[in-house]
Amino acid sequence: MRDELITRWADLLVDYCLQVTPGETIVIGSEWEARPLVEACYKAIVLRRAHPLVRLDLPGLTEFFLEHATDEQLAFVAPATVYEAQTVSARIRIAAESDTRAMSRIDPSRQAVVDRSRDPVRRAARDKRWVLTQYPTAAYAADAGMSLESYENFVVSSMFLDRDDPSEAWRNLGGDQAGLVKYMTGVRTIRIEADETDITLSVAGRTWINSDGRRNMPSGEIFTGPEESSASGTLRCGFPVCRDGRELKGIALEFSQGKVISAKADEGEDYLLSMLDLDPGARRLGELGLGLNSGIQRFTGSILYDEKIGGTVHLALGQSYPETGGLNASALHWDLIVDTRAGGRITADGNVVMEDGVWRVG
Repeated sequence: MRDELITRWADLLVDYCLQVTPGETIVIGSEWEARPLVEACYKAIVLRRAHPLVRLDLPGLTEFFLEHATDEQLAFVAPATVYEAQTVSARIRIAAESDTRAMSRIDPSRQAVVDRSRDPVRRAARDKRWVLTQYPTAAYAADAGMSLESYENFVVSSMFLDRDDPSEAWRNLGGDQAGLVKYMTGVRTIRIEADETDITLSVAGRTWINSDGRRNMPSGEIFTGPEESSASGTLRCGFPVCRDGRELKGIALEFSQGKVISAKADEGEDYLLSMLDLDPGARRLGELGLGLNSGIQRFTGSILYDEKIGGTVHLALGQSYPETGGLNASALHWDLIVDTRAGGRITADGNVVMEDGVWRVG
């Protein structure tokens, strides 16, 4: 990727997403392959008279830890890690995997111990500003079925880095989404229909969030937290689901009184069931999101991009976002995408508001 695009990307993260000011401490967390963007973010933070902290993971170390650590080690969280999460001003997370299948060799139950133990870190981090982005690696390109050059072009376009003023483009998208947020705020009941999906849930009294690139870059969605006991019906994922290095296909869930009562998958069913049994909140929905980014139209195998595909819906099992009014608690947050672009529709309080991926309101 060209240097000027990486610099523009760093400026977008530091200025538009985090609005870094002098004197703040900003953590940059990533992996080795994202070195050009890490360096650009570091320089951008210094030039804004703030204080960068770099945290780089090396390939293979996390997998080694999960395979060989004792139970005590898996459950241990260094006090310094919690202190850092509590005291830094903001965090930039740059995903940059060199092997997206590395975690497939790990026992999910061992990963679950680590996930649960890090709850104090997650709670502290939620109160801070943060942004997540994803650097184009050969592994991500392969997952998307694209050459690295084509994938880099896709990444640039999805974040409006090819525009004269990317920040202005994101502000315009946020303004466009604000109308739909206003409409949905008055809605009580939502029904989602698509191929082998027919699910109804309540969003009464919940807050809709306009995701305009401040926390996820790229973004382009609005989301809320459904009432925890309201989901009823069936859900089937038209896209494969990629998590922890595993690819699951044909996930089909049945909900009653907000809880998953039946779960199947054409591939990866054992892993699906292990995640649903992670804790009591894992079988309930923590998020309903509506993908609105018309610049993202193809499946890539990366949830950061795929959940924003214009004309799709994602329903996340597990942890709610507190700012939505959601109350579900879990170590899991797993987005499942439903494609409504061909024969699907969304009904709000009995009125069809989206059909075949085209919105009639907002």
